Amino acid sequence: MSKSATYSHYKETIQLSLPLILTQVGHIVTGMVDNIFLGRIGNTEQAAGILSNNLFVMLLVFSIGMSFVITPSISDAHMNKNEREKAFVFKNALYINFGVAILLFLILYAASPVLYYMQQPQDVVELAIPFFSVLSFSIIPVSLFFVCKQYTEGLSNTKAAMYISVIGNIVNIILNYLLIYGYAGLPEMGYMGSCWATFFARLLMGVGFLIFVFRHQSVNSFTKYYKEAKITATHFWTLLKDGLASAMQVTFEVTAFAISGLIAGVFGKEQIDAHGIALSLAAFTYMFASGIGSATTIRVGNFYAVNNLVDMKQAIKTSYQLVIMVMACMALVFICFNQLLPQIFSIDAEIIAISAKLLLIAAFFQLFDGTQVVAICILRGVEDYKFSTYLAFIGYWLIALPLSYVFAFMLQWQVYGVWLALSIGLAFVSITLFFRIKFLIKVKEASPTHS
Repeated sequence: MSKSATYSHYKETIQLSLPLILTQVGHIVTGMVDNIFLGRIGNTEQAAGILSNNLFVMLLVFSIGMSFVITPSISDAHMNKNEREKAFVFKNALYINFGVAILLFLILYAASPVLYYMQQPQDVVELAIPFFSVLSFSIIPVSLFFVCKQYTEGLSNTKAAMYISVIGNIVNIILNYLLIYGYAGLPEMGYMGSCWATFFARLLMGVGFLIFVFRHQSVNSFTKYYKEAKITATHFWTLLKDGLASAMQVTFEVTAFAISGLIAGVFGKEQIDAHGIALSLAAFTYMFASGIGSATTIRVGNFYAVNNLVDMKQAIKTSYQLVIMVMACMALVFICFNQLLPQIFSIDAEIIAISAKLLLIAAFFQLFDGTQVVAICILRGVEDYKFSTYLAFIGYWLIALPLSYVFAFMLQWQVYGVWLALSIGLAFVSITLFFRIKFLIKVKEASPTHS
């Protein structure tokens, strides 16, 4: 392929990625802002927020994962100029994801007493339960947001979600300040003001995005067919089946990290806080890789829809190269500023010291973290969901979590052992998914229909 064609692939991937990165970072910033505000109130309040989010995110990511299958389906319909199919996919996806969100909300709302049985510090648990109950409500608007986000990304429109995320984060920051301290005539709610700020910001984002999708002419071409669109067995079960596979893949990974936070909690609130701080920073850098990955899903999906293997392979190669460069830079940032970054979140010397060491481990797994998410997004683009789900289960639940127990308790490496185990799981998933992609490309090349 010529240099100009290669440059074109880089340019298109970067142009698609930048708004997606800002959108993905926006979701992490919401939690980071809450963490920063809570850290200024006290270590116990900060630990309560981290513990609540650890439990909440286990089911939140399941809801988000359900929506990922929308993008390839919409992309296929969009490339083939089938507006009626867009309406059917969107309507079926909206009903599925809203129903799943209601079910998850009921599970979350009933699950708060579970915190008493997780061997966490008692004073942290007492503060975490009401905080967690409020967070549970936000899973419904988050679900609406992601249905709309994946729909617009299927149209190669990545800016809409970015703008709405930026607005939501600004609202969250302002409300955190006002509700925690009771300014502008609002009640002084202390640490609980943070979870209410998050809820209202997510409500604005979910409802606002839904209104945008139905009313803005840049994305609402499907609406003339929306009323006639039915909940059909073909659309419903395909989206549900693939959505469950996608949701389980994301859930296996994120719950492994969430459970690691519970393991850290066994060793005291300082290790909970340090784990939460380091994980927030690692999640922040992960979102750069996730943005590149989401752009890759769009581009690979488009080429796959028209059976263009040459450009699909180049899009895959370009994304891998970009994510390796970006995550290598992130690793250097963690190494050079591991002592400074934790001070954004805490003023406690012990928490800062533990966080600084964890960031060195995070630097080690940056490349694996970045390449595994890009690989998963490539597989989504070709609508291959099950294999990555199986690998996620093996890598995170059969490798990372058992090793976490061995390293943390048997070898007594505590939270450092947990992070080392997670690094090994990430490496396994990243390398294995790479070979899965190579295998699928060979199969496609052997097919007489590829162009």
